[in-house]
Parts: sequence; C-alpha cells; structure tokens
Amino acid sequence: MARWYLAAGLLTVINCYNVKWATRVQDVFTATKILALAVIILAGFWVLVSGGDHHFRSPMDNTITEPGYIALAFYSGLFSYSGWNYLNFVTEELKDPYRNLPRAICISLPLVTIVYVLTNVAYFAALSRDEILASNAVAVTFGDKLLGMMSWTMPVFVACSTFGALNGAIFASSRLFFVGARHGHLPKAIALINVDKFTPMPSLIFLCIVTLVLLFIEDVYVLINYVSFVEALFILLSVSGLLWLRYRDPDAKRPIKVNIILPIIFFIICTFLVTLPCYVSPWEVGVGIIIILSGIPFYLVFIYWKNKPPWLIKFTGY
Repeated sequence: MARWYLAAGLLTVINCYNVKWATRVQDVFTATKILALAVIILAGFWVLVSGGDHHFRSPMDNTITEPGYIALAFYSGLFSYSGWNYLNFVTEELKDPYRNLPRAICISLPLVTIVYVLTNVAYFAALSRDEILASNAVAVTFGDKLLGMMSWTMPVFVACSTFGALNGAIFASSRLFFVGARHGHLPKAIALINVDKFTPMPSLIFLCIVTLVLLFIEDVYVLINYVSFVEALFILLSVSGLLWLRYRDPDAKRPIKVNIILPIIFFIICTFLVTLPCYVSPWEVGVGIIIILSGIPFYLVFIYWKNKPPWLIKFTGY
C-alpha cells in the first residue's frame, strides 16, 4: 500500500512540474512494457511450436455462461484496453486533433488488440487455467516458469508497466477534471494553471487526493468493478446524447463523424455492461450508484447555487 502512495505522489509531482517530463516518463515505460510483451509472446510461441497446446484442447470447460458474469468479465478486460480512451482527454494538447485523434485511435486500437491477444495466447500456452487464476501477477508466474535465471526481469517489467499506466492515467484524467471545472462542473480553482510550469496543478493535486482515498479499497477487482460500472453508465448516457443529437440535428457541423452504426453498436454494448451486472453483483453496483449520487449535494451547493453567501464563496475560493 505504501509504495502505491509513493508512486502516485511521485508521478503527481512530475506531472505538476513539467509536461515534457511526464511524456518522457510515459515514453520510457511504454517502451519497457512493449519489450516485456514481446518477450512473453516469443516465449509463448516457442512453447506452442514445441507441442505445448494441451491447454487449448478444452478451453471452455466449467465456464459460467450467465450474461451477468460475462459482463463482469468484460469489466476486467475493458480495464486493460481502456488506454485508448485517454486520447480523448488530451485533445486540446494535440496538434491538428481532428486529423490526428482519429488516426491515433485507428492505429492504436488494432495494434494493442493484436499484442494483447497474442500475449494471452502465450499465457495459456505456458500456464494452466488454475495457475492463471491463482496468480497475483500472471506475467511474473509466466516468467518463473519459462525464463529460468532471467525470471527476475519480469517483476521489473511488471512494475514498469504499472508505473507507466499510472502516469498515463494521471496525465489524462487531470485534464478531465480541469475541463470539467472550466465548464462549471467542479470548483473553479481546479481549472487554474500554474503560471510558471504551465500545468493544471490544482487538478493534478485534486486527482492525487482522490486516488489516495480510493487506495483504501484493497481488493483491486472490486475497485475495477466500481470504476467500470460508473464509467459504463456515463458512457451509456453520453452515447445516448450523441444518438439523440444525430437524430435531432443530422446536418450539424461535426469535425469528427463516424457511421451511425458504430455508436448504435457501442450503445448496445454499454447497455449490456450496465444492466446485467445488477443482479450478479448488486453490492458493487449499489456502491457505484452511491458514489455517483454522493456528488449531487456538492454540485447543488458549490456549483448550481448561484446566490451563495460571501462566506461560502470565500470558502470555495480557499
């Protein structure tokens, strides 16, 4: 737990101090992660060509096929693939975003999907299903089994991967809070930028505090379910609004526009992810709803209430 607090604090300081430092950290640790995945894929391929395909002969034995459990399984899978979404948070900092944002997503999504699928094939080539389920870090278990005297490298790669993922989340999510505050959805102080470093420092500090509070939840899978449910719910609402606007104003100017079939498919998937876990995991869903509802009184008092007394305005300013 302490090392996670240290990592979150250190990366917040880096992001507060210099944007270029944050991007360089991201580049270095992303390269390290790609190297680790390449090692895993090559080792798994060696196992397969050596006749290690017995784990694929009955892959679906004892599988739970209830739709609600499938939706929960998607939560963990989508969490691994959710990096593409961060591109949308930093649109203002992209050069020529209307051209480069779709290009970046169209290139990164297939590339990441192929790499991750090959990585999972490598895992199942070397490890049984029970070994994977019992492992706290599958890559480390994979390394212990196949890499011999070089197995120590895999924990290093895993640490670098998580460090880079956390840095990317901090860099992108702080922009989400920053823009939300600028549009009046959060206290205006969070929309300030440090005049010396040109970074959204208040937003980064606010995000760090929220992160440290969430770290009190020790079960990472429960935390993923909380986050994924809330995220899927708001994405569902957003896509619903998009479909409504496409219906109401079909000729409105849209710098980035895709075929209507894509948002419809996305809407159906989000509906599946939001509704079905309600009966399988009502506790996590209930807590997720409570987290959402807990923001309403703060919004009503600090944002929606326009004629606030002077002492409350000074308090929000502080």
